[in-house]
Amino acid sequence: MSRPSGDGQVVGAAATDNGSVSAALAASRTTLLVTVTGPDFPGVSATLFTVLAEHGAEMLDVQQATIHGHLTLSALVGVAGDPTRLAQSLDLAIPALGLAVTVETGGDASSVHPYSTHVVSVLGRPIAAADFAEVARTLASLRVNIDRVRRVADYPVTGLELRISVPGVSPPTDAALRQALVGASQRAGVDVAVQRVGIAQRAKRLIVFDVDSTLVQGEVIEMLAAHAGREAEVRAVTEAAMRGEIDFAASLHRRVATLAGLPASCLDDVAAQIQLTPGARTTVRTLKRLGFRCGVVSGGFTHVIDYLVADLGLDYAAANELEIVDGHLTGRVVGEVVDRAGKARALLDFAARYQVPVEQTVAVGDGANDLDMLAAAGLGIAFNAKPVVAAAADTALSSPFLDAVLFVLGVTRDEIEVADAAEGLLRRVPL
Repeated sequence: MSRPSGDGQVVGAAATDNGSVSAALAASRTTLLVTVTGPDFPGVSATLFTVLAEHGAEMLDVQQATIHGHLTLSALVGVAGDPTRLAQSLDLAIPALGLAVTVETGGDASSVHPYSTHVVSVLGRPIAAADFAEVARTLASLRVNIDRVRRVADYPVTGLELRISVPGVSPPTDAALRQALVGASQRAGVDVAVQRVGIAQRAKRLIVFDVDSTLVQGEVIEMLAAHAGREAEVRAVTEAAMRGEIDFAASLHRRVATLAGLPASCLDDVAAQIQLTPGARTTVRTLKRLGFRCGVVSGGFTHVIDYLVADLGLDYAAANELEIVDGHLTGRVVGEVVDRAGKARALLDFAARYQVPVEQTVAVGDGANDLDMLAAAGLGIAFNAKPVVAAAADTALSSPFLDAVLFVLGVTRDEIEVADAAEGLLRRVPL
């Protein structure tokens, strides 16, 4: 039977018996919120909208959610004349299907469904109720409303996407909203990303990845240094440079000098040993399906990067070139170093080459030498990054799976797996 829900006035058979529907309400167009709940099966929507059609209802908004077979279907409709007859018809048709229905009178339809201003991605392994509560409390403290929630991933992380709307009066700035959510992220131990809703969010067309410790696991120069017996020394310099404590170009020259005398064949050996970051192949494959231009911008070395370009079918690459004389490394770099500023220039060159506006670009990196590139991109994503980088980027991801980038871009796990299954590539590796 129709019954009260929230603060709205309920109309239906019981209301008719009590004579509670006023003549004024019956004579004007009434906005009704009709909500159907219960087990989901084919034919529920057909039955509901057939009844609505029989009473000449005008559709204003429809939303449906199904969680583990339990349906919640809500329709906001406008009805001319007495709404009681519609409520009576629904009271007959919907319970006969084994579902419950409520009919609630609404107010101004234009104010019922607010325009979402931002999208918030919450990623974790897992996302506990306490984690989500922390995010929700943070939004509530800013008077921000959660309009919709949907799950975008269940593997390799759990991903939830929230559509939110900031208050019309004294709304928080984007910077304040992001800062508050970063705090919630740290307290809850989950990743939280926030972006403005709009065409720009959906129109990303080009992405660049840092290579070492982003697209691939580990640092290539340390793998090369291991052949020279100086891996620990080089690692210490690398870590200082990634934290921003040493100028990258100067650190690169120091590290490359340790490679002097190594046979050039070591480059092939190291290239063959490279392991992609989990999810890297899925991420690039999926983005290319979506029409993205995909590239790498690296402080590493062209000889190794060329293997990645061929393996992943990348569109662009920028990296440093090691000098080779008589089949051995000289310990020097040829030409201009791809450093922090060079990475940003490479991103802009890549975008210009394919005529992609910079607002439609994405950059992913982990070290201090990625900061300018992350800042230049339309969306800068810090991936398992040093604190200084995570704080500066538009969003930071801490999971070891690169396909989390896809979820921030609004791609769902289901969409990925449907496409993979069509090509015979679907698999889930036990975590």
